[in-house]
Amino acid sequence: AMDGNVYNETTEPEARRPRRLPLGCTLRHLRGWRLPVKVFQTIFSIVAVVCEELVEECITCSGLYFFEFISCSAFLLSLLILYVYCTDLYESLGEAKVQKL
Repeated sequence: AMDGNVYNETTEPEARRPRRLPLGCTLRHLRGWRLPVKVFQTIFSIVAVVCEELVEECITCSGLYFFEFISCSAFLLSLLILYVYCTDLYESLGEAKVQKL
């Protein structure tokens, strides 16, 4: 006799990934000496930006403007690196994309 249930489900439903906060903090990607180095790099670059802003007069300011650009860029890139490596964004992007970045 034919019942309507000829086929049974053979696959298991896909397990849902646990929801994480987008800014969940993790330190597992910057272990050992790498985390303190990145933190000091960020602190020193913002100190350089502040020191540059304290200069009131200069004779030839092109070098000072170049220093401001480099120190500000270093600060922003250091913040980006800390954000990517110390939050769940690393897992969201994947290691291959982070290495390309």
